[in-house]
This record gives sequence, structure tokens and C-alpha cells, in this order.
Amino acid sequence: MITLSKEDGPADLAGVTHMSIGVSWDPTSGSSGGVLGKLLRTVGTDLDLIAVAMSGGDPVRLAGLDSLDPLGNGGLVHSGDNQTGKGDGDDETVTVEFSKVPPNVTSIVFVAAAFKKSSSFSKARNISFKVYDATGGSVQQVADIWPSLLTSDNGCAVAKAVRNGPNWQLEVINQTGKIKQGDEQALMRFAAGK
Repeated sequence: MITLSKEDGPADLAGVTHMSIGVSWDPTSGSSGGVLGKLLRTVGTDLDLIAVAMSGGDPVRLAGLDSLDPLGNGGLVHSGDNQTGKGDGDDETVTVEFSKVPPNVTSIVFVAAAFKKSSSFSKARNISFKVYDATGGSVQQVADIWPSLLTSDNGCAVAKAVRNGPNWQLEVINQTGKIKQGDEQALMRFAAGK
């Protein structure tokens, strides 16, 4: 088992064959009460978990939004789009099977964003990013990352898996920023740190 925090620096993933990152959130009414508040909680808000596979500094594949298996081999798989945040547990997950990630992919950046127009981090509460070691079919949570609620940003770079020779390392980033809603190029630039 590994335990991760931003302060610890990169964690060695030697022996980890499958890793999942999940995002969960609760719908909120914001500061609206009455009928409008009830309607806002019923509708929920749509956050998106996206994994961007990088080759050097260039994004080459994206898992999330409408792309569930961008490598075409099950090496990087997205669970699908939850548009409300309702229900228990993770609302969206991305799972990596490291042995199936092609050698030209040097890192994978995991980003959560209020990507679609009218979605917003401020319309969600209790946002949580969980990291799991899913090696051997058993799932162990190794980190729970909570972004600040005091941000007006709409994106959070959660973590980054980096190829280190034959093994991988995982670094907690937990860095927020602004992404132009609906713009996949802006999303990929944010993931690439550009």
C-alpha cells in the first residue's frame, strides 16, 4: 500500500499494475433557498474527470467527456459521464492498466473540471478525489485529495502518473486553474501546464 500527499512528492508505483482515480461531489443549491434551491439540488451540477495521456509535453490521448477507451486496449478507461453528482461513492473514475499504456506515453495527467457551460465548482460541495491501488482485483484507497472551496477556478489538476524507466510514479498536484468552458484545447493546455 502507498499513501500519498502533495508534500510527500512522487510515490513509487512499482508493483502497482492497476490504478484508479475517482471524483465525487454533492449537488448544492448554492445560496438559493425555497423552490429554486430544491430545483438546483435536483438538477445537480456536472463536473468531469479527464485523464490526458502525454508524450513528452504534448497531449496525445484524452479519456473522459465522450472518449471512454482512448488507447483502444483497456489501458486507460473512463467510467462515463455523471452529469449530476447524485448517488454515493465516486461519480466518475479513470482506471489505468500500466502494462497496456504504450511506451510513447510518458505521463498521464488527471484533471477535474467544470467543463461544460453552466457547470461550476461553486455548484458542487464536498468535492473529493480518491486514488486507488486496484492491483490484483482488490481496491485499496491510498489518497483522498480535497481541493479548496475558496476558488473561483473551474479546473483542478489532481495528480500526474509519470513513467520512470520500467515503472511509474504518482505525484499529487491539487492545483486549480481556469479553463475556457467547452474548449478541449484549453483543457489539454491546462493539463500540459501551458
